[in-house]
Amino acid sequence: MSELKTKFWVDALVRRADTGLASAYVIRRGDEDAGAVLVKVVLARDLAQLYVPARDGEGKRVWTLFRRVPAGEADIDAYCRRRIDNDPDIWLVEIEDRDGRHFLTEPVESAER
Repeated sequence: MSELKTKFWVDALVRRADTGLASAYVIRRGDEDAGAVLVKVVLARDLAQLYVPARDGEGKRVWTLFRRVPAGEADIDAYCRRRIDNDPDIWLVEIEDRDGRHFLTEPVESAER
């Protein structure tokens, strides 16, 4: 079974956030068919979390929480810039939600980087 094209997946994520009364923005568009997506969740001024895609042992998409605790937004933005510099196909979606909801439907794992 093939995966959903990235553009459609991102559109669905933005709709879920909108439906949940959060604000979601596509900050950077990458490859519409197969670009990776970084999901940044802004909880408060200068406080954010970042979710990065990964694969589990069976090849299914999971998300990894960049840091266990929210980090400064500037640190997360710097990490995103480095990833984008190395991979021009990457998408960046920013969700503003005081409750820290990410609206991802796939499993989320925690990892310290």
